[in-house]
Amino acid sequence: MKIAIVGAGAIGGYLGARLALAGEDVTFIARNRNLEAINARGFRLIEEDGREQVASTARAVQKMADAGPQDAVLITVKAHQVKDLLPDLRHLFGPQTTVVTMINGVPWWYFHKLAGPYEGRAVSSVDPDGAIAAHIEPERVIGSVVYPAAELVEPGVVKVIEGNRFTLGEPDNSRSPRVEALSQALMKAGFKAPVSRDIRGEIWVKLWGNLTFNPLSALTHATLEDICRFGPTRELAARMMGEAQAVGEKLGVEFKISLDKRIAGAEAVGAHKTSMLQDVEHGRALELEALVGAVVELGRIVEVPTPTIEAVYAATSLLARTLATQRGRLRVEPLA
Repeated sequence: MKIAIVGAGAIGGYLGARLALAGEDVTFIARNRNLEAINARGFRLIEEDGREQVASTARAVQKMADAGPQDAVLITVKAHQVKDLLPDLRHLFGPQTTVVTMINGVPWWYFHKLAGPYEGRAVSSVDPDGAIAAHIEPERVIGSVVYPAAELVEPGVVKVIEGNRFTLGEPDNSRSPRVEALSQALMKAGFKAPVSRDIRGEIWVKLWGNLTFNPLSALTHATLEDICRFGPTRELAARMMGEAQAVGEKLGVEFKISLDKRIAGAEAVGAHKTSMLQDVEHGRALELEALVGAVVELGRIVEVPTPTIEAVYAATSLLARTLATQRGRLRVEPLA
């Protein structure tokens, strides 16, 4: 299978290296030092147990036109970076190319083939001018939920922190030949890749935590453990999650675990900094719209109030704007 990895960072590198090692024809879309490192030395993968492997057959290109049409395109950038890929992304498309969205949050295609009164609606917070939907036909899309954690420790080198599960699903919840083929390729590479008949339900389970703990950690500079063990923020998280659950249920989502268990799961992760807090500390753009703004939008579409989420969203939006306009970063450091 010809597979392009668009976003040769931690998750993209993890996927691409293992797929190449399993014999798939993998091309990374990369830039600068990452591009040079992959082409010079292959992609080095440090597994969770410390074992190292080098995917020497993987290649990297900067221009998507140099990669040509693929069987599958795995998009592993952050949600707000997808628009930057257009229109060049189309160089990777052939008549049967699938696009797998391995991105956190509410996807732009959320309402595609969602049976009911909202079918076909746009998610404007994620795709404000419709450019993404215009350049990526919804019929190409396969959804995915990313569970592993990994780190790009240097150009062309990824260290796996934990996990190897990537759930896949068609927007219409069918078990199509193409999603089955992709699942088989991922499993051959050593991943758990179940095909879900309820991909939106899977998306919401992860989103439920992300929409809550990411902005709270960005605002408080606290770890998951700290947020869950401090009474006021634990209660704040529970209110946000309760509002989100009401939105999801109005959209037909069945939450298969309880709110308390979801919070307990976050607490069990321990002293972990969320990706949004890490972005604040490094002065990077925040993945706010897909994780939080989109939930506010969905609440308005289904007429479910989300006052707590909206308040946290407003405060985090101002933080994001301040960091962007000041071109700064913000971190808590010990006093000398």
